[in-house]
Amino acid sequence: MGLFGGTPEIKTTPHKTAPLAERMRPRTLDEYVGQQHLLAPGKPLRMQIERDDAASMIFWGPPGVGKTTLAKIIAETTQASFLEFSAVLSGIKEIKQVMADAEKAAEFGTRTILFVDEIHRFNKAQQDAFLPYVERGTIRLIGATTENPSFELIAALLSRCRVYTLQALTEEQIVALLRRALSDQQRGLGTLGLSADNAALAMLASYTSGDARAALNALEMAARLADTGERQITREIAGEALQQRILLYDKAGEEHYNLISALHKSIRNSDADAALYWLGRMLKAGEDPMYVARRVVRMAVEDIGLAAPEALNLTLSARDAMDFLGSPEGDLALAQAVVYLALAPKSNAVYTAYGAVQSDIEKTRAEAVPLHLRNAPTGLMKSLGYGEGYKYAHDEAGRVADMECLPESLSGRRYYKPTGEGREKLLAQRMDEVRRIKEEKKQRRE
Repeated sequence: MGLFGGTPEIKTTPHKTAPLAERMRPRTLDEYVGQQHLLAPGKPLRMQIERDDAASMIFWGPPGVGKTTLAKIIAETTQASFLEFSAVLSGIKEIKQVMADAEKAAEFGTRTILFVDEIHRFNKAQQDAFLPYVERGTIRLIGATTENPSFELIAALLSRCRVYTLQALTEEQIVALLRRALSDQQRGLGTLGLSADNAALAMLASYTSGDARAALNALEMAARLADTGERQITREIAGEALQQRILLYDKAGEEHYNLISALHKSIRNSDADAALYWLGRMLKAGEDPMYVARRVVRMAVEDIGLAAPEALNLTLSARDAMDFLGSPEGDLALAQAVVYLALAPKSNAVYTAYGAVQSDIEKTRAEAVPLHLRNAPTGLMKSLGYGEGYKYAHDEAGRVADMECLPESLSGRRYYKPTGEGREKLLAQRMDEVRRIKEEKKQRRE
């Protein structure tokens, strides 16, 4: 149907040559699997659909959880014309044309749902173009994104939409979808007369990380392999169909930051097993190992610090080993560094001290360097008092002079407060000794 046809543009019976995932796309809320936190009776999205609430919305969730399907079901349920729009393939010119068409359709009493896949790929100007039409109710916008809307969508658009967070499907839900596809004779694989081991379906569900589309695609491949033999989908056949595990990962998206955060916090909490797991997840999913190496070096200076100063050398060596060997040989060097960091004594004392220094620099005036700390290479500078009162520490008892080295307004300020962990315990003792020597010299002078 065209835009002005008055009925949804939904193909309820995809052609038999369409991919299995497309053929098995749910057509009603009763067929839809998952997202019970939104669609169970009395839940917010279910109520919005049942009340035919025309508010625009954003679906945020990982791939293959039914964002597009849910938008189509809403269009079917509310008898709205459905327009699917890709943020990857379209620009602002196409947006304005679609909006103009939707306004004309509204004059004929046709309601329009505009579904924008990967809406986060639109820039600010393109997102701005939606605002007046969403505001007037010319269109009902449903955007789908795998990225955090708070970071990727403009505030003005977010304020006009309800954001619903969709969750990855559980393995049990994926298995149920696979069994439905195996038995469905109209849209699925039921006419093939195939059976499947429980272990095979569990493997397909586990290895596709909650992505129903990926699981159905893998099942379709497994069915082709089994159709030439004993018509039984075994675990071995499922493994052939999968080839390698599908890991949810986007090196430029939120999951990238989620995983590196999990690695960093596992190391900080001295959990070597968890740290190894998150490292493995990142590398297996295709993360740039040199990015991981740089972040591991950062962890050495931020969370280990002077409690185990050799950690910095170890992580730099791991970075060099990865650069020299590449993956997969260099992965073990990163694993070694990660385990060491997790088990090393922890201190963020230098990190905290430097943060306090930066704060004081921002908040206080930039005082001149005290005269006694300045060099006096010329007679003029010496006559102006440069270097006057300076005490050469090597000539002093204990190699410590009773001399203030901070600006006057910050005199006595303490930034570095070592912990009692690892090597820092010795540094703390040395700092106490330095303060004692200074205090004794000050008392003698007075």
